Amino acid sequence: MSRLAQSVVSPNGALGSSSKKLHTAALSTLPRDLITLGDYSAEQIAALVESAADLKHKTKVLGQKHHPDQPLKGQTIAMLFSKRSTRTRVASETSIAYLGGHAMFLGKDDIQLGVNESLRDSAQVISSMVDGIFARVGAHEEIRTLAQYSQVPVINALCAENHPTQILADLLTIWEVYGHKGGSIFNVLKGLNVAWIGDSNNIVYEMLAAMPKCGMNMSVCTPAKYPIPENVRERAATDAQSASASVTYCHDPLEAVRGADIIVTDTWVSMGQEAEKAQRMVDFDGYQVSMDMATKGGANKDWIFMHCLPRKPEEVTDEVFYSDRSVVFQEAENRKWTILAAFNALFSPKK
Repeated sequence: MSRLAQSVVSPNGALGSSSKKLHTAALSTLPRDLITLGDYSAEQIAALVESAADLKHKTKVLGQKHHPDQPLKGQTIAMLFSKRSTRTRVASETSIAYLGGHAMFLGKDDIQLGVNESLRDSAQVISSMVDGIFARVGAHEEIRTLAQYSQVPVINALCAENHPTQILADLLTIWEVYGHKGGSIFNVLKGLNVAWIGDSNNIVYEMLAAMPKCGMNMSVCTPAKYPIPENVRERAATDAQSASASVTYCHDPLEAVRGADIIVTDTWVSMGQEAEKAQRMVDFDGYQVSMDMATKGGANKDWIFMHCLPRKPEEVTDEVFYSDRSVVFQEAENRKWTILAAFNALFSPKK
């Protein structure tokens, strides 16, 4: 079975007129900042994904090498990266160039947020000189403080609790794979079953902030020692109820993958947790995603595999990772298009 991306736009390469009007209207109502998709409505999330798909098509199919309006011409976007990155940095710098802006990269060796001066002071000073901030930080409080005291829009490139641009990329990838069903993005996503097998971390928290409200069912499997925080569970339950979706939790991977359309995992040892690696390898024994797990657990016959990368062999077997069920590289590329859509929507002066 081929996992090449299906077209998610109409044959002429543009969104249908009704979809275009709806997603344009939703984009015009976005909050100033993007800290978590939990702050966005389902319609606003869908609009960003649709915009990303449209930009991807115009670039890759129609050959548009830069945005014709150059919406960030003369604008400088500060990229504050307290943590190293590959996909996020490449995607963001190329997106800013595509929109005609200037990317100012400030890594942990260039600037130490909250060290020589308070984070509040840094936010006020930096935002007085730039037109937008894209920040990859540590604690969730850091991104909230940046947004609170910034004079310009702030987009979260990653923090300890959230990773919104990654989950937007995941939703775009899922829409591409299942887009042959036709109709709106909600028609495609609604009712799909997502199984998370792994750690209790920012990726699954952000999935829970976005997917249930889009009508997707989630089965979340983490070791008992690594529970999902109660506030995350409560919000996901409320969103799921409103969208007639379901969210369940367990500690048995075979139970989690039952009926799954999408199986997702991530690193078991995030940055800053290296000292815990030996114990985590014990705690996550039996959590490696494999063909055998999917078969024994009863995943749907056309299930696909997702991982935000970088991947380590203990998390998923080569047989799955490099199989035609895996959409990990399509998913990685889609970081570019969803970041591009977010920058265009939030950093453009028209916003």
